[in-house]
Amino acid sequence: MARSTASWLSGPEPVPSGPGSGYPGERLGLPRTGPGSLVGFGRRVGALTVDWLIAYGLAALGVSFGLYGAAILSTAVLAVWLVLGVVAVRLFGFTPGQFVLGVMVASVDGRRHVGLGRAVARGLLIALVVPPLFTDSDGRGLHDRLTGTAVLRRR
Repeated sequence: MARSTASWLSGPEPVPSGPGSGYPGERLGLPRTGPGSLVGFGRRVGALTVDWLIAYGLAALGVSFGLYGAAILSTAVLAVWLVLGVVAVRLFGFTPGQFVLGVMVASVDGRRHVGLGRAVARGLLIALVVPPLFTDSDGRGLHDRLTGTAVLRRR
C-alpha cells in the first residue's frame, strides 16, 4: 500500500538550473559582484539608518528654530526623510546614506535614471515599512519590484 505522506515528506522540488537561477541579479542582467551588482539587506538598512538620522537632525533643527512644535517631531522626521530621499534619488541616483555606503538606486527596465514619479512611489512604499520586507529571489523588496528599480553597488 502506497503512503499518502510521501509527497510532502520527500521535501521541496529541486531548484531548476539555467539562466536566472544562478545568483541574485542574474535574471536582471546584473553582474554577480562588483559595481552594478545587487546590494544585500545589511547595506540597505545601514543606508536607511544614516538617512533617518540626517532627517531626524534636520527635523530637530526645525523644532529648535520654532518652525513647528515638538509634538509633531516624528511626523516632521518622516516628511524630511521622504523629501530628502525623493530629491536625492531623482537628482543623483542615491540618498546621502546610500552615498556613504557606496550604493545607488537604478532603474532595471532600461531607463536611464529613476524619474520623479517612481522616486515618490518608492519613498512612500518604504515609508509604509512592510513592502521592503517582502523580497523576491533577487533580494529586491516589493517597493523595488513595483517601481522597476534596484539598489546596486556604485563602487
